[in-house]
Amino acid sequence: MGKRPVTLFTGQWADLTFEEICKKASSWGYDGLEIACWGDHMDLERAATDPAYVENRKSILEKYDLKCWALGAHLEGQCVGDLYDSRLDGFAPDSCKGDPEKIRAWGIKQMTFAPTAARNMGCYTVTGFTGSPVWKFWYSFPQTTEKMVEDGYKEIFDLWTPIFDRFDAEGVTFSLEVHPTEIAFDYYTAKKLLEVFKYRKTLGFNFDPSHLIWQGVKPHLFIRDFGDRIYHVHMKDAAVTLDGRAGILGSMLTFGDNRRGWNFRSLGHGHVDFEEIIRELNNIGYSGPLSVEWEDSGMEREYGAREAAQFVKKVDFEPSNIAFDDALRS
Repeated sequence: MGKRPVTLFTGQWADLTFEEICKKASSWGYDGLEIACWGDHMDLERAATDPAYVENRKSILEKYDLKCWALGAHLEGQCVGDLYDSRLDGFAPDSCKGDPEKIRAWGIKQMTFAPTAARNMGCYTVTGFTGSPVWKFWYSFPQTTEKMVEDGYKEIFDLWTPIFDRFDAEGVTFSLEVHPTEIAFDYYTAKKLLEVFKYRKTLGFNFDPSHLIWQGVKPHLFIRDFGDRIYHVHMKDAAVTLDGRAGILGSMLTFGDNRRGWNFRSLGHGHVDFEEIIRELNNIGYSGPLSVEWEDSGMEREYGAREAAQFVKKVDFEPSNIAFDDALRS
């Protein structure tokens, strides 16, 4: 297993054209991109149906000596399984605005295109979200019954099973980012989701430690226990800064506000132990990309993205192929 490629997730850079982010990422030292399917970076329907469009995307990547191992369809996937509120209007086309059924139908259609688009781009997985019909009920007041939770998981199962059938037909996996607002947002909800889908191989995880650490979940143990389901990896940091005033739920303060109990941070500026993560990834034989999802409201983003690429290259190391005490044997 050689050193893993270092990629940049383009979701936070969708204000730039695809060529602009390719040029910048190449200059910052990235090996490739995890291409977000919004902005002008990737149109799932065109990538699934138009060979000329795919060749255009590939030619731009090649121009800047970049590769692509994964597409990111987080916004489209959220529209499939989420319980509607007006925030979803920003993810779907204007023609769907205010209409939950249209938004869901659009999301399902896009996610049906996703595995074909990924295969055409030469990718092995699509990262993303599923949405959740029950996330809004997590606090259980007014009381959330066990039946409501079970019904929520069944709804996700029913919505995503036909989509996963399309993924299987194309030989592409889906990597769910375990994340607040998703049906799987921590250790036990992730375990339950795998059980509901009867450990269907199509469904794995886009491991992202930044969403686990502030919840009190030790990220490296998530890798250890779900090793055969880690299909993609986000490199992203977060700092927990509880000071006796701030609460762990964020106090309805915007990201970047220093009064918050936790914030996303540029890599190496938070509290995630990346050495433990690399050791666990080595242990499970993960050879896929280490994808930087850059989010830090307190740092200039181009400085942060460049620094993050170098951080990942420095922190990543190959496992040993010998026992350290072999040389002591006669």
